[in-house]
Amino acid sequence: MRNPTTTIKKRTNKVICIFATFCLLLTNVVSSYAQETKLSDSFYNIQDSILIPTKSGIDISATIVRKQTHTQPLPAVLFYTTYYQGEGDSFFAKLSADRDYVGIVAYARGIRTDINHYSPYENEQTDIYDIIDWISKQDWCNGNVGMYGGSYTGFSQWATVKNIHPALKTIVPQVAVMPGYDTPMENNVQMYLGLYWSNDNIYKEEPIRRSLPFEWFTNGIAWKNLDSLAGYKNKIFQNWLQHPSYDKYWQSLVPTPEEYAKIDIPVLTTTGYYDGSQIGAIQYFKLHNKYNKNANHYFVIGPYDHWGGQAKAAKNLMAYDIDSVANMSMRQLAYDWLDYILKGKPKPELLKDKVNYQVMGTNEWRHSPSLQTMNNDTIRLYLDNKTLTIHKPKKRRFEEQSVNFKDRESQNNYYTPEIVFDTLDQSNGSVFTSKPFEKDFSINGSFTGELFATINKKDMDVSLALYEQMPNGKYFFLTRYVGRASYAQNNSKRQLLQPDKEESIPFVNTRFVSRKISKGSRLVILLNINKHPFEIINYGSGKPVSDESIKDADEPLQIKWHNESYIEIPIWKN
Repeated sequence: MRNPTTTIKKRTNKVICIFATFCLLLTNVVSSYAQETKLSDSFYNIQDSILIPTKSGIDISATIVRKQTHTQPLPAVLFYTTYYQGEGDSFFAKLSADRDYVGIVAYARGIRTDINHYSPYENEQTDIYDIIDWISKQDWCNGNVGMYGGSYTGFSQWATVKNIHPALKTIVPQVAVMPGYDTPMENNVQMYLGLYWSNDNIYKEEPIRRSLPFEWFTNGIAWKNLDSLAGYKNKIFQNWLQHPSYDKYWQSLVPTPEEYAKIDIPVLTTTGYYDGSQIGAIQYFKLHNKYNKNANHYFVIGPYDHWGGQAKAAKNLMAYDIDSVANMSMRQLAYDWLDYILKGKPKPELLKDKVNYQVMGTNEWRHSPSLQTMNNDTIRLYLDNKTLTIHKPKKRRFEEQSVNFKDRESQNNYYTPEIVFDTLDQSNGSVFTSKPFEKDFSINGSFTGELFATINKKDMDVSLALYEQMPNGKYFFLTRYVGRASYAQNNSKRQLLQPDKEESIPFVNTRFVSRKISKGSRLVILLNINKHPFEIINYGSGKPVSDESIKDADEPLQIKWHNESYIEIPIWKN
């Protein structure tokens, strides 16, 4: 029999490795530069620690790189970042110089200057406008500026186009985070990354020890005190906890409907099926097209994680060998796009239509004018008696689940470190499995659905993972939803559940995936309640969740999952 504590520790180490990989992303990028260029620094004119003035009175630190042979004004490519990794940061500017641009790396307010001026996400709209204005007036710039880059750098471009500077001709937001929407919380469920990110990357404190989330999980203190285990009060972490809903604070950081309507420059978005920021990246695309019917916006998505969606794909991604046609560089695509817009070169061949997606298992890219035209059918599957059935159940019944939050010898989650694996760890959740499918079809898009549940508490955080069980019995992880039940109706307003009353919990903000489902395969749902070290624990008391501790656990959470519950999966069938 497995020792449950050992199981938790194994999961803990695996998940920490993923977070460490994410936060060391830029270091990996910089170290890869030597493989991408053969030019030494003597071939460049590098101006480091340039201070760019802004209307706020706070200067922005920047690095500017040109080839020594560049004597005429050129288009400029701006890489705006919140990270500082040292001298190697000129890597991003050198990449642009190598493509015959002026390359600029500009740092967020307070980075490399006075960290007391730093407020993540809050100053990009005004500061980047002033940065672009300054760039466009330099004698080495021909007046045209483009932007590209991923994660926070992707977000910064969407903040920039809230008020577009005339010199900005295009943006290429890659794996762009949407603050408050997908980070530091997803569907109102706060993630451990909220503390980890600022500690290691901004404050440059001693790296958080691997055991810290496990310590928090074991001792059961409130989430708001998580930073105390690191030995100090983290200002950024604490500020974010003051905004558990998708409120005006978060909404003000990205374009409004009126601002989306005015974005008339070309945009290229890239992301991946396994990118942690994907639901934000795709939401930008949806909103831009919703409010601007003539949006010149192209979207590319494939079997990539947060790294592959902005740089070069991994041939083997989490134990899955991606199709050969997907083995490409999103950074190369970004520069080909910049060449297309800023230099009049041909449009990248991949961009045959507005939505370009790689169907896993087919070794082909497909192209569609919109997200809506990617599918010609939808499968609705009801969660009934451990099965996923296409027929609405005639007899009402429910599956029972009990979650004891006081028990820290076990945990409830969906986590797997691999995409393809032999056996599914139920992790104390409920599993529902379909019959084998009689024909091939493709899943194209984001699954949605509605859960119906009766619980004895006022709230819960729901986890729902979707898998394909292939004919050989192995499992293929497709995608996952996590969300807080009290925000299911409106992510900006908390509406507590009524104990012992059947409630509707709709979900729509799920990740996009495209994969061929083979004849003989089954679909599998793992339905669960969050109880693990890497996301906040919702004890269901109705208090602010970050204030809750194990003292609020009281009796176990008792759930009745009613068989009216269903998921809807967008498909393409021949």
